[in-house]
Amino acid sequence: MRSVSFLVMAGVLAPAAAQPASNRLGVSPSAQSQDFVANKQQFQLHSLLTEQRHPRSFDLSARIAAHTADGLSSLLAVDEDIAKALQGVADDPARLAALEAASREITRALREGHRLYFYGTGSTGRLAETIESGLWRPFWQRTATSPVMAKIDARYPGLGERVRGEITGGDRALIASLEGFEDIPEIGRLQLQDNGIQPHDLVFAVTEGGETSAVIGTALAAADQAGADARRTWFVYNNPDEVLRPFERSRRVLDDARITKIPLPTGPQAITGSTRMQATTTSLYVLGVVLEDATRALLRELLTTDELAALGFSDASIADRLRGFTTLQQTAAVAAPKLAAWTDREAASYANGRRATYLATRALMPVFVDVTERAPTFRLGPLDPVNASERRSWIQVWTPAADGAQAWQALLHRPFHGLDKALYLPPFENGIPDPYLREAALRGLSNAGDEQQALYDLSYSPANMQRNAPAAGDSGALILLGDEAHQHANQQWLDAATAAGAELVLFSVSARPLDSDVLRDVAALPRPVPVIAVTVPQRDAFELNQTIVLKMLLNAHSTGVMAKQGRVVGNTMTSVQPGNLKLIGRATWLILSHVNGVLETPAWRDAHGTTAPLSYAEANAVLFEAIEQRRNAADASGLPEVELSVVAVLEALKTGTPVDWTAAATTLRAGGLNRYLAPYAAR
Repeated sequence: MRSVSFLVMAGVLAPAAAQPASNRLGVSPSAQSQDFVANKQQFQLHSLLTEQRHPRSFDLSARIAAHTADGLSSLLAVDEDIAKALQGVADDPARLAALEAASREITRALREGHRLYFYGTGSTGRLAETIESGLWRPFWQRTATSPVMAKIDARYPGLGERVRGEITGGDRALIASLEGFEDIPEIGRLQLQDNGIQPHDLVFAVTEGGETSAVIGTALAAADQAGADARRTWFVYNNPDEVLRPFERSRRVLDDARITKIPLPTGPQAITGSTRMQATTTSLYVLGVVLEDATRALLRELLTTDELAALGFSDASIADRLRGFTTLQQTAAVAAPKLAAWTDREAASYANGRRATYLATRALMPVFVDVTERAPTFRLGPLDPVNASERRSWIQVWTPAADGAQAWQALLHRPFHGLDKALYLPPFENGIPDPYLREAALRGLSNAGDEQQALYDLSYSPANMQRNAPAAGDSGALILLGDEAHQHANQQWLDAATAAGAELVLFSVSARPLDSDVLRDVAALPRPVPVIAVTVPQRDAFELNQTIVLKMLLNAHSTGVMAKQGRVVGNTMTSVQPGNLKLIGRATWLILSHVNGVLETPAWRDAHGTTAPLSYAEANAVLFEAIEQRRNAADASGLPEVELSVVAVLEALKTGTPVDWTAAATTLRAGGLNRYLAPYAAR
């Protein structure tokens, strides 16, 4: 549908000015809509580079419907932008020097007994927790079995406890983001305090867009603690400065000399606005490289070259590692044909009303992150709590563990950390002037405490097998990372799931070929289990390279599955849940751009003549009405607000009559938005 060219590809637009909503649609803007258009222009983010459509995946929904491997290849090809961007950083003395300075400051902080604090919201919050619980802590657990650990402990006791990764809302937000939190700068300051971060600790505030209020609040609070020392607070983001300057909250950070900026723009995402993909991959890789480089420098003071090599450290510089991303991207890209069989298998299970189960041990964090990020991106139910009366989630993630508490420990490698109402409630009640944000934040806080841990059980255990064991027609995957030992629990799960009739795959990302014992046991299963083994040519101490390849492949796979389910239109996430101000802005822009794209096509003009374009205010008014329809009208229940709005508006403009939500819902259910828009595709 290249003729329906909706989103600005590279231009810079100012936030939309308030416009009176026309009555031609018969939709009067609600008070909340009027407030958003007039007063929330700082959350109308359609000018950001990360919100534009990428030409290489523009027609993803059509391509992957016709040929799964071709669609996956188009997704993985967008990661070439990361390789080019990182090559650019490696070749730019100034930008490279900033990363080298960050490495030196990390080494200094760790040497002096200080802590590192990585903080983000949504995808970057999961990135922050991955740095701690997917890279740092697993490295020290592996190192604990090494003879050199005694020397390290003697010089730097408790070194493995010095890195903290935090997501806005605390560990419960790993399951699903808590409503309203990311729009509140104050929560960043409160979580900094909650985690005991001190003036000499280092803070890395990470935001894909460069405009997330909670992350900006963290950076400013950290700078207030540290004073004029810009070595202490670092702001990492994925949009060019020039597109961020129209937003006042972003300017506050960009112009603050107390904060060191690390811009890492790579361009539009493979799925428009889905920064869980290229933006987060870029920041995770760069910060992982810097942290690994700093750790090597610290340990070099007491370990020999051979001892460092035994732990996985090499002599590669930061610049070498940045240039080496190209090999990682190519390794992932060539796996698309093998990945397609799994994508087809899982999509078929969902199409037939079945579910999926993933089992992982060392791969648990990247697997868990990919799965939980599907819910907000593609409008799926989040992971089911143990007290759910019925299963809503399409997927579950398990790890070999006796119970839920042990499974959380396997994921985090530390105790679960929720938000204490005694700290957060008074500032929320008294310090948030916006009534809509205050109400949302208080709802989120009620679901953010330590008690939330007991509601989610990720264990592969007898209790979970009795409750939700894989069944005939379900899909599943055993996912291995690195040099995992051949576990009895893995084999036991493969035996049980295949015997029950589930369709499984074994997916491995490692620096070495898959162990022959694993291949032999898989071959002996009662049902065929395809093996997708990806060998990463470079090994590193934190297993960052393997983790990044696994992340890129999981992102492509899960996006491909959802595209085949109709949850993507072109390369736009039309199923997005408008649960915070940023996503309300994105949903409004998607409605506006899809509708106006159709109105510009010859097919529309031949049939209906020239129609005045939809205004931003009209699109936003319709969105808020669609939110109410979905919440309260049986006809619209379960339908994505963006898709319902696009159909409702176009049908109203065809007939010159007010929006008919019931008719729009019936039309959308009959064939989906891709089919509805197909007549306006380029011929």
